[in-house]
Amino acid sequence: MCLIYKELRGFAPFSDVNYKSIFLFPASVVSLSIGPSTSDLQWSAVNGTPSGMDISIVIVNYNVEHFLEQALLSVRKALAKVKGEVWVVDNRSVDGSVAMVREKFPEVHLIANSDNPGFAVANNQAILQSKGRYVLLLNPDTVVEEDTFRKVVDFMDTHPDAGGLGVKMIDGKGEYLPESKRGLPTPQVAFFKMFGLSKLFPKSKIFGRYHLGFLDKDKVHEVDVLAGAFMLLRKVTLDKTGLLDETFFMYGEDIDLSYRITQAGYKNYYFPETTIIHYKGESTRKTSVNYVFVFYRAMVIFARKHYSKRYANLFGVFINLAIWFRAGIALMFRFAQAAWQPALDAGILFGSSYLLKVYWEANHKFIQGGTYPPKYLYINVLIYCVCWILGVYFAGAYKRHAPLRKLVFGMIYGTIAIAVLYAFAPDSLRFSRALIILGAMGGGMLLLLYRLIAYAAKNKSLNYGEKKAYNTLIVGMPEESRRVRKLLAQSGVPHTFHGFVGPGNYKPEAQDYVGSLDQLKEIIEVFRITEVIFCARDLASSDIIHWMGDLGESEVNFKIVPEQTHYIIGSNSKNTNGEFYSIDLKLALASQSNQQNKRIFDVLSTVCMLLLFPILILLVKNRSKFFSNCFQVLSGSKTWVGYVPGSAAGNLPSISTGVIGPAGATDLSQLTVNPEIINFRYARDFSVNGDLQIILSHLSELGR
Repeated sequence: MCLIYKELRGFAPFSDVNYKSIFLFPASVVSLSIGPSTSDLQWSAVNGTPSGMDISIVIVNYNVEHFLEQALLSVRKALAKVKGEVWVVDNRSVDGSVAMVREKFPEVHLIANSDNPGFAVANNQAILQSKGRYVLLLNPDTVVEEDTFRKVVDFMDTHPDAGGLGVKMIDGKGEYLPESKRGLPTPQVAFFKMFGLSKLFPKSKIFGRYHLGFLDKDKVHEVDVLAGAFMLLRKVTLDKTGLLDETFFMYGEDIDLSYRITQAGYKNYYFPETTIIHYKGESTRKTSVNYVFVFYRAMVIFARKHYSKRYANLFGVFINLAIWFRAGIALMFRFAQAAWQPALDAGILFGSSYLLKVYWEANHKFIQGGTYPPKYLYINVLIYCVCWILGVYFAGAYKRHAPLRKLVFGMIYGTIAIAVLYAFAPDSLRFSRALIILGAMGGGMLLLLYRLIAYAAKNKSLNYGEKKAYNTLIVGMPEESRRVRKLLAQSGVPHTFHGFVGPGNYKPEAQDYVGSLDQLKEIIEVFRITEVIFCARDLASSDIIHWMGDLGESEVNFKIVPEQTHYIIGSNSKNTNGEFYSIDLKLALASQSNQQNKRIFDVLSTVCMLLLFPILILLVKNRSKFFSNCFQVLSGSKTWVGYVPGSAAGNLPSISTGVIGPAGATDLSQLTVNPEIINFRYARDFSVNGDLQIILSHLSELGR
């Protein structure tokens, strides 16, 4: 028997096939059988080794280590009920994902790419090596129920016409994700989607076809398009349709493959009898110009591939017009987000300056009558306002959660700039200095006042800038609940702990116990809970997903603590974007940009130290070792400030060995504080300025 192995990079029904390799097997070695219920082709070896695996799960990962770990933990539990394998394809993550998979999930087949070839290429790499009758493309930011795989495999086995299947998805708030079921983006559907009509009329059979909002989300339906976050595919269907089209780098490949499945004579099903959490949902910012271009360009590729040339060209023109329309809206939205507060401040400053001018004319400058010329208002005051706004901006007062003192400093900076300009201004533009000082004071007071009023109205508090504390409830057994409470205390996240809820009928004699899980709704109402943290060690994923979905319309935020981890995962909105995931125990060092800033600081500070060595020689204890450290820092094998010397980093972001630690060169034996706490707080609160302060405080130890 001769079997031809195809390399399906970019394969589509009408594209060229690259025949990569030819394998020859004697007919006696391999037997071919057809399953009676599924019509699936199944290969089985003569020696009796089982090869009829039920499902192959393929997860493509890019810098979402914590979400990936949680997903793999849920997948491991779900595979207890079916025969399956797991593939993780990592597209050159820098957050420790590869090391985490190797250490904690040895059963997973790992492909660590040296570059980022894109979503489609990465999936195809694993699919080509998979052995399951079904292939599941699963996002790393998902959580599946314990019986999810069993249910979907059973459904596919009893529906031989099914080529692909998607499930019901909820986001991190427990709200239903409409992209769980989608229609084909025909020109008409795409038009309604891009111009917002599908959002305005989601349940309309005419306008709502993109998300098929008119179909009951709790019933099984045939659909056109499956979501790439959970895309179950019959292996023999892929043999007919080809794999993911690698022309699509990101977005569109799921639509393309879903369409090819229906063209091959199979059906795509929406299956709501199991639910998964998909944290990202559509979290890539829809207001991002880059998103608009990438997503809708994918629609152009789809049209050119599957529509006639004339139809595709017309569709392409229409899509390009829509791209520029949406990009324009996105730019306007982003500009409005950035400019509304400076514009409001400028209006308040101009208005207060005008009222001050009127008062000054009537009571001081022109007691006998008279006014300032119009140019004072439309030249001088406008320049004053620009200087004040720029001062406030450069003082950092427009950053989120900026303290009020930055506003005060900004007004002072702006007034100084006005004074400099006033000194060089012609006499015709020199009016009263008192108006400048009084304008800064009066306008500044008004800016402070309206910020305080707005904050008080929104947060019911006068403590401006203070983070609003969650009313927190932990669902789990006492031991794990206490561990989670300790994590919260270490994180510094403001919260008011109201107790823990026991799973099932468990009723411990504990002071902090407030009730059982079946009382959760009532407990939330009575204690006005705003945050529920589920302990995944003590609760089944299906229970967590059930309660999140049941409470999805409430104002409660949900978090999950995966078993044996030191982080809490949650997303308060499907549009939350923090490089595609939100973790409450935010570690500054986990950010790639902060690690780059740390590296740049190391290099620049080392160069400065070498230039200033004639002075530092008087301070550094071991000069030869100091020189050695300088060159090791420049090479990247060391960093000036690292974790506590001699301590283990645990699950913290990986960094080079530090010359000194957050507490200097203190030896572990001399520490009375747990080094894990010191390391955690350093990783959480890292800043370049913090490293500089540590170095300046421990200059003599840089030669250790």
